[in-house]
Amino acid sequence: MEAAVAAAAAAVDGDDGRGRKGSWYAVGERAVLVPYLREHVPRYHEWMQDPALLEATASEPLSLDQEFEVHRSWTLDPLKHTFIVLGKELIQGEFVVGNPHTEAMVGDVNIYMNDPDDTQLAEIEIMIADQKSRGKGLGQEVILTMMTFAVEKYRIHTFRAKISDSNTASLKLFRKLGFKDASYSAVFKEVTLEAPAAELALTSPLTIGSW
Repeated sequence: MEAAVAAAAAAVDGDDGRGRKGSWYAVGERAVLVPYLREHVPRYHEWMQDPALLEATASEPLSLDQEFEVHRSWTLDPLKHTFIVLGKELIQGEFVVGNPHTEAMVGDVNIYMNDPDDTQLAEIEIMIADQKSRGKGLGQEVILTMMTFAVEKYRIHTFRAKISDSNTASLKLFRKLGFKDASYSAVFKEVTLEAPAAELALTSPLTIGSW
């Protein structure tokens, strides 16, 4: 298995694979957000074999090779920023900058600045893949931390979330944070919610630092 992972990683490594664009980390009370590194890909790939997660994220199952390709494209895309979410209580020893801490991975959070008419509007997504880490307030903290980071580093003024109408937990969370329903797609059975950054109760993480 380790040999297969190494081979898949080597096949797509046109750079050092450590995501120079994403060279920040953020520390909150319960979670640490770190760059999506090559070392995280095998665990992420395991998560995305779960049919429920595939449905919730509107994703297709990928091979490990394809997952490494996606990782590389994400880290090079200037209009996307991805953090891996670490559960603080799962980190073995102390959090060390530069250590991927794969043992503490619980999910990911992303922003996409792909609106051609407004690059300071960001679509935000979150996935808490580790079931034992759900229902602990982690998702709310991670979303607030990511939005605070996006306002500070990218000057984002509006956030958008697109959520399946069957994902009642996520809809409830984003509405609780101040997002308002903007539209509904009957074709995709998806609710689009939006919120101006100035109207959100953003809370600064304990630390934002350079990776």
